[in-house]
Amino acid sequence: QVQLVESGGGSVQAGGFLKLSCAASGYTVSLSCMGWFRQVPGKEREGVASVATGDNTNYAGSVKGRFTVSRDNAENTLYLRMYSLKPEDTAMYYCAANRQCLWSRSLQSTSYDYWGQGTQVTVSS
Repeated sequence: QVQLVESGGGSVQAGGFLKLSCAASGYTVSLSCMGWFRQVPGKEREGVASVATGDNTNYAGSVKGRFTVSRDNAENTLYLRMYSLKPEDTAMYYCAANRQCLWSRSLQSTSYDYWGQGTQVTVSS
């Protein structure tokens, strides 16, 4: 079993910066993929960024060039650095992980078995 806990969300003005963290605990061996997803009420969950074995990353087009995802395997922590935030980035952000993952599908929510409870990000104009 894997537990994921997100932190770092908050309120920021457009153009600002936030760093999200996801702490993984439990049996964290061989988590091939870890990723960030976001969801707005009434909308489908959207893949934001992911990192797989070998530190290969994948980004949604809407955040490419603005967000940076990374993982610290020694500390079992996933990060999302969000620069130049826009109001459309406002959402609940979720951390996800899975022991098996295809990099090409790492932005699909169905690729993940483990999920955190989410952390809210609000960006004002």
